[in-house]
Amino acid sequence: MAHEEEAERVGPDLADGIAASDVTEGTPLLGHFHGQPVVLVRRRNVVLAIGATCTHYGGPLAEGLVVGDTIRCPWHHACFDLHTGEALRAPALSPLPRFTVEEHDGKVFVTKEKSKAKLKPRGKGAGKPPARIVIVGGGAASFTAAQRLRHEAYKGSIVMLSDDHSPPVDRPNLSKDYLSGDAPEEYVPLRPPGFYSRNKIDLRLETRVTGIDVTAHEVTLADGSKLPYDRLLLATGAEPVRLSIPGADQPHVRTLRSLADCEAIIALSASAKRAVVMGASFIGLEVAASLRNRGIDVHVVAPEKRPLERVFGPELGDYIRSLHEEHGVVFHLGDAATSIEGRHVNLKSGGVVEADLVVAGIGVRPRTALAEAAGLTVDRGVLVDAFLRTSAPDIFAAGDIARWPDPHTGENIRIEHWVVAERMGQTAAANMLGYGERHAFVPFFWSQHYDVPIHLVGHTDRWDEIDVDGTVAEGDCRLRYKREGRILAVATISRDLESLKAEAAMEQEMRP
Repeated sequence: MAHEEEAERVGPDLADGIAASDVTEGTPLLGHFHGQPVVLVRRRNVVLAIGATCTHYGGPLAEGLVVGDTIRCPWHHACFDLHTGEALRAPALSPLPRFTVEEHDGKVFVTKEKSKAKLKPRGKGAGKPPARIVIVGGGAASFTAAQRLRHEAYKGSIVMLSDDHSPPVDRPNLSKDYLSGDAPEEYVPLRPPGFYSRNKIDLRLETRVTGIDVTAHEVTLADGSKLPYDRLLLATGAEPVRLSIPGADQPHVRTLRSLADCEAIIALSASAKRAVVMGASFIGLEVAASLRNRGIDVHVVAPEKRPLERVFGPELGDYIRSLHEEHGVVFHLGDAATSIEGRHVNLKSGGVVEADLVVAGIGVRPRTALAEAAGLTVDRGVLVDAFLRTSAPDIFAAGDIARWPDPHTGENIRIEHWVVAERMGQTAAANMLGYGERHAFVPFFWSQHYDVPIHLVGHTDRWDEIDVDGTVAEGDCRLRYKREGRILAVATISRDLESLKAEAAMEQEMRP
């Protein structure tokens, strides 16, 4: 508690006032008011005051970036309205407090906390709003779509159909802090159970959709019942690729996608001394780091020569490998498992690794079967337009299954990132109400390895040049991925503000 109180009181006491000249245009200034951290920002000669702590994971907004009338969090690129405190972009889902500011006698004072702003709809739909909206899926895109529909004062019926056992959860936590033991269970749900009934969202768990009748505008459930819709959002996400080697069906061999998966791994880790992670993917390496945090010996088996080289290139791939090796992870690269016999994992190279726990992180596949059976256009994902509409009237798609036109490159892309899915859900909600809102966000992703976060803005599918600034081996760098001289993506370590600036620059390029 002493540490928290000390953190809250960094900077000047804004109740006592500060010199007006200290608050410069577009630059956040951190202070405190009655124990609460507050950020002051001058915009067009008006000083605004909002809470200084991001409502996502508690990032320090004073170290963020002001863009227009918004402020962006340096940790995970959440975006807030400086006037209202509203969370404009995921991953933040809750607003910031805001404060009354007075300026006189050459000083700026914070005088009181304002009442919570009544958030107004951001747009106006064309035509009559739909009476019934059905959402298929229980992940990031599904949740943010439902939340935004209610934020936009939509009064109609919302039914969310999820085949999961638990309400929507903060999935990044499942491979990071929750799995490592650093986050309590209450951090995992995106919202407490009462949120859904309070907002009249009919969340139906363990409910499987077996078909979509595009003509009749209805979905069929596993029990044979049918549910009509006026607008339908497909957000079925992705499923882990399963190991297909002998012995992969044993109880100590797991994948990680759901909360139940994570809890099963945590239960096994209580008695495990040795673990093998199959695959050097983001999920695989985050699992490796989390299990090391629990004191378990970890071996990573993967076919590539370097971890994540396909995404980040050789230099950053080497750094990620060395980072894990410094924490005791043993790599078996250029290799693969051929079978699992009890507690022995047999490798193609002839080696044998002992494991009390095996976690497969060898990739995921988009769950497009429903869309294909319904006759929607599918090409390595469900094809959607800039408004996230599919080839069928009144059906939208978002999240891991959707392949959409990237306004930055002009190419159709599909990205399996959490923040991307959340923002797509928000866009889809607006367009199911007829707002005509283009999905024009720059993709953002973060991966945590021990105490080292790696940020990526843009999309690194193909590049012909990597421009490196700083020292990758020391974990202080910016890498710009280029094709024919144009920057496609930027990866950073220990340069959060540069990541935000890169994101803002790419957005400028996308504007017509």
